[in-house]
Amino acid sequence: MGALSHIRVLDLSRVLAGPWCAQNLADLGADVIKVERPGAGDDTRHWGPPFAKDANGKETEESAYFICINRNKRSITVDIAKPEGQELIRKLALDSDVVIENYKVGDLAKYGLDYESLKKVKADLIYCSITGFGQTGPYANRPGYDFIIQGMGGFMSVTGEAHDFEGASPQKSGVAIADIFTGMYASTAILAAIVHRDRTGEGQYIDMSLLDTQVAVMANVSSAYLTSGEVPKRWGNASPIIVPYQTFPTSDGWMIVGAGNDGQFRQFVTAGGEAQLADNPLFASNPLRVEHRKQLIPLLEQMTRKMTKGEWIALLEKANVPCGPINNFKEVFENEQVMHRGVQIDVPHPTAGTMKLVASPMRLSKTPTEARMAPPTLGQHTQEILHERLKLDDQAIEELRTKGII
Repeated sequence: MGALSHIRVLDLSRVLAGPWCAQNLADLGADVIKVERPGAGDDTRHWGPPFAKDANGKETEESAYFICINRNKRSITVDIAKPEGQELIRKLALDSDVVIENYKVGDLAKYGLDYESLKKVKADLIYCSITGFGQTGPYANRPGYDFIIQGMGGFMSVTGEAHDFEGASPQKSGVAIADIFTGMYASTAILAAIVHRDRTGEGQYIDMSLLDTQVAVMANVSSAYLTSGEVPKRWGNASPIIVPYQTFPTSDGWMIVGAGNDGQFRQFVTAGGEAQLADNPLFASNPLRVEHRKQLIPLLEQMTRKMTKGEWIALLEKANVPCGPINNFKEVFENEQVMHRGVQIDVPHPTAGTMKLVASPMRLSKTPTEARMAPPTLGQHTQEILHERLKLDDQAIEELRTKGII
């Protein structure tokens, strides 16, 4: 029994930020009902390849993208553009503790499914809206996509090859960080709202914005600008304030070295047979190494190319110098620490047989997370939910299906 096993969540969201939030709650035990469009479902169901394969190696309709954000949920298909569909959603919302949605600002009000409409009949409802720019302000009605938000929120201005590197350009993250962080913050906000409701009986509205989140997670970079007034620059894989703290080439790949103090720097260059670099007055302290970065780094790169990635990491770990490989994903899932922690899990699935998933990283000693269910097939639980939650009989459900409501 998870910590949130008493909580019911109605997930009206799709794509990434909202489903990521709902999956976090589901991993903690909440009963999450995912509402999807009949016949089509969440857009991410079609974002592939790759798609999961069954026991015979044949592709299923389950995309890898959809799989990563929808475990532990039950799927119901409802057409909310139709009045009968709106009524079904309204009843499910009133039977839930939390509603999550990421429609455009104002869209659900025309269906009577916005917070103002629902709180009139359920005062303790927790309602979370996730949009690109929030519910207010001059950009509120703009569509907000992660890539655009990464650019607008400053992330791309400090990501990519160093600003003075020939041909350098801003780069986005390899994953949709604005969406994922917004989902994480939304999960936290919902948990806080649940605590408040349990203490006071009051529900509340949560307004989550991808842009707000992107600026917030810039952390020390945002703070550096606000403190100094100087616009931060791109440094590639290097640190602007610690040297050496970056990637280095080896004879067979790349590694990361983070020599955060003078002792670690000495151990690094000693391990590479270049101890004299630690005695050079230009490199004797971190401020001096930062000042003379352009002289030092080529010398270190010349040194690191003499051995393999594995040889370097073995040496530096023995010397207590922070380091690590840059793994591809085959190497990630074959890593002994990743395997020991059980990061990759296998879950039974109705079409794929056994589905490989990434486990939740939340490790709680008393109320552990659990992969109770694989990501659902489209509408897999429609009949079950309508029976259980709304007490509809088979005839009523069949009539809804015939009308195209579900």
